Amino acid sequence: MKPRSLVRWLSTFGVASLLMVGAAFAADVHVMISAGFYGVYSELAPAFESASGHHLITTRGPSMGDSPEAIPARLARGEVADVVILDGGATDELGRRGLVRADSKIEFARSLIGMVVRAGAAKPDIGSVEALRSTLLTTKSIAYSDSGSGTYLSTTLFPKLGVADQVAGKSRKVRGPPSGEPVAAVVARGEAEIGFQQVSELIHVPGITYVGTIPAELQPMFVFAGALTSTVRQPEAAGALIRFLASAEAAPVISKAGLMPPH
Repeated sequence: MKPRSLVRWLSTFGVASLLMVGAAFAADVHVMISAGFYGVYSELAPAFESASGHHLITTRGPSMGDSPEAIPARLARGEVADVVILDGGATDELGRRGLVRADSKIEFARSLIGMVVRAGAAKPDIGSVEALRSTLLTTKSIAYSDSGSGTYLSTTLFPKLGVADQVAGKSRKVRGPPSGEPVAAVVARGEAEIGFQQVSELIHVPGITYVGTIPAELQPMFVFAGALTSTVRQPEAAGALIRFLASAEAAPVISKAGLMPPH
């Protein structure tokens, strides 16, 4: 949906008035966001700016991991942010560290881990726990992200399936945006046979075939959430952005991106 159409659509539902509550002036709102929710955010951001009059200044980075671009690392070294949008567990950890206001956290979407292969390649069976285990053992190369989903795979899932040692030598951790790329891009070039990441980060990348999600009993059920930072400079405008992204009217955009609205 084009930004102008989206503004009219949101106004029909009264969301534009919601954004203006307490917003007496236009503000620059600094946002730090991870890749999993970025597609939704980038589609809705123009509508928020048009309806509210605020201006979003966006910085991208992983939810976690050892990259200097990771959101926790950015906040820890004092980079400016009013709002963070990232994995819910990472948000909780930032709250424990005093880097975000824990009581301001609101969930936007639930997310599943999925798998892709290169376009034209056979689709391996991952429909059951044993089928996934067999695929991991027989495939020649595996790619996963350096953020939340990849951390779960390498530290929890692979050991749980008893394949950690067997896949270690054929696995590649892919650094994500802004300086990196989606896992699916690596698979599309043929540099890995299979790739795992949040579904929302996989399905819109050209040159791949989406295989499906890993079995439900193995899903960590990630959520994406927003929260105000402890150093927020524009609390009213930042709060308006969080309310906007959590509104029921944003749900169609969330669903289109391969995520599930929380309600």
